[in-house]
Amino acid sequence: MALRKADRVDLRTTVLIVIDVQNGFVNRHSRAVVPAIVDLVKRWQEAGAPVVFARFHNEPDSPYERITGWTNLRTAEEQALVAELEPYVATATAIIDKGQSSIFTPEGARMIREAGWSDLVLCGIDTDSCVYDSAVAAYQAGYRPWIVTDACASTGGAQYHDAALLLAARNISAAQLITSQDALEQLAHQEA
Repeated sequence: MALRKADRVDLRTTVLIVIDVQNGFVNRHSRAVVPAIVDLVKRWQEAGAPVVFARFHNEPDSPYERITGWTNLRTAEEQALVAELEPYVATATAIIDKGQSSIFTPEGARMIREAGWSDLVLCGIDTDSCVYDSAVAAYQAGYRPWIVTDACASTGGAQYHDAALLLAARNISAAQLITSQDALEQLAHQEA
């Protein structure tokens, strides 16, 4: 199934996964993408489609700390989803807490499998880390990942976002890169 105008999304097998849109990942490079993500979540939930939120937690002595020296995302404030998403958390299908970049933790993989989702629509922060790694893990696990390009950003800036999309186009197919408009048009077709 392709998320294009001519096709229709089966909401029973398609999920929107919002990756790490947390206070600790919002900066001058990623802040501008938050409204697009919120709009996507709002409209996805209004259509009755499943939405899953992922939250990253950087545990003490994690590889992020030991290897790269990165110690962010430790406090509750940094780990919290941005305030703009709070109205949608209570009606979310699930929240995946993770200490790794990919959503394919044992819990996340089990939830996706048990829900019967085949198409994973991914948005969030960082395009070049958690979103990309989740898309590749989904692909390798036999799922069809869709990256919503205008609903993703990198805290490192546009060059990292663009580099991740270039790699995704090569490694999981350029056809798997869509816009918010592509995704929302499918919801409109589903509701019609």
